[in-house]
Amino acid sequence: MKTLREIVVIHDLRRQGLSITAIARKLGCDRKTVRKHLRTGLEAPSYKAQEPRPNLLEPFEACLRGRVAEFPDLSGRRLFREIREMGYEGSYSTVKPFLRTIRPPRHTPFERRFETPPGRQAQAG
Repeated sequence: MKTLREIVVIHDLRRQGLSITAIARKLGCDRKTVRKHLRTGLEAPSYKAQEPRPNLLEPFEACLRGRVAEFPDLSGRRLFREIREMGYEGSYSTVKPFLRTIRPPRHTPFERRFETPPGRQAQAG
């Protein structure tokens, strides 16, 4: 992706008599890129927005939410295998972050610490 300034430099170097390969070497880009910009002229590059890709997981989100609500300790691999049998064609790396967002937070039990004077209590492990 070249800016209009870089395209002008390409045309200027070509007018000075440099070859396409020499221009590419000097600017640190591929010679096919130089050739493309020489062919298209001095027009600014235009980029169009890409259409969003379809979410393969969307049809299975309700099922996953239900299973996680019913059995919060089910592993991601198990849930992935279940939706795979239902026709899901995506990857596990797509399912894993989604499951992380819908799982309830794990509650770790709070452990109250207490201090005793030296020699009053021993720790047996």
